[in-house]
Amino acid sequence: MKNQNFNKGITLTALGSFWWGVIGVIYFKYISFVGPIEVVIHRCVWTSVVLIISTFYFSKWNIFFEIISNKKKLIWLFFSGFLIFINWATWIYAVGTERIIDASFGYFIMPILSVFLGYIFYGEKINKKRGLSIVLVLISILFLLFLNFDGIPWVGIIVALSWGFYNLLRKKINVDTDVGLLVESLFIFPFALISFFLIFQNNLNDFSLSNPPLMLILMLAGPMTVIPLFMYVRGVELCGLGPTGMIFYITPTFQFLLGFFYYNEPFSFEKSLSFILIWIAVVIYLKDLYEKN
Repeated sequence: MKNQNFNKGITLTALGSFWWGVIGVIYFKYISFVGPIEVVIHRCVWTSVVLIISTFYFSKWNIFFEIISNKKKLIWLFFSGFLIFINWATWIYAVGTERIIDASFGYFIMPILSVFLGYIFYGEKINKKRGLSIVLVLISILFLLFLNFDGIPWVGIIVALSWGFYNLLRKKINVDTDVGLLVESLFIFPFALISFFLIFQNNLNDFSLSNPPLMLILMLAGPMTVIPLFMYVRGVELCGLGPTGMIFYITPTFQFLLGFFYYNEPFSFEKSLSFILIWIAVVIYLKDLYEKN
């Protein structure tokens, strides 16, 4: 039974990572003509709707009310909600402006960055291999900074920092993943509705009753966000952080491959050298994870 759960966890994690790395990229690239602002609005609104439905379905309202009755958790979730909004907005901007490769840079370094943040904020120990991975990541960024300032993948760095600090806060809060995300989404929800109203008032919206097929496609932004999250988190629960940490790299690998080979994004020589350093850091990090599991 233990092996069965482990294998199920691996499968769910792989599916969630594949969804983020392939299906999510293709979907958000497909709707990018709408414009990043409206896409972000729909992602926020329909994610909230899907999470409300799932909270009803899984009968988790007791957890929800327990969280919102705790002022300290509510404040932390407000800040983590702000970070997840930055992450979503930056990712959508990257997809819509031919910066998928830069975004993949962020997801390659994010787990290594999380180790560094754990060391700084929680005093978690870093062994030599993970320390070397962190140093290589920093060198790769400095390499681009001094060699070609314009070539720094700022989008990737913002993606990595926002997601890394988001995970840091969520670890501190320690609340149910999907219900916590619902609370975060509800903080963003009013701002998303106000923004959509302003877009509608200025006749800049693509979401309209005159185009029902496009309405349905944009509404899919909610499931596109929540479904892979559910699969990945459930996978972590079944097989642990170590194995899922290795499998997560499916996401940036496919993002990079799609950006480079399918969407023909530019990839400079300087950036390629920086990515080589990142990939070496990732291999060292994964080898350490493998040895510990």
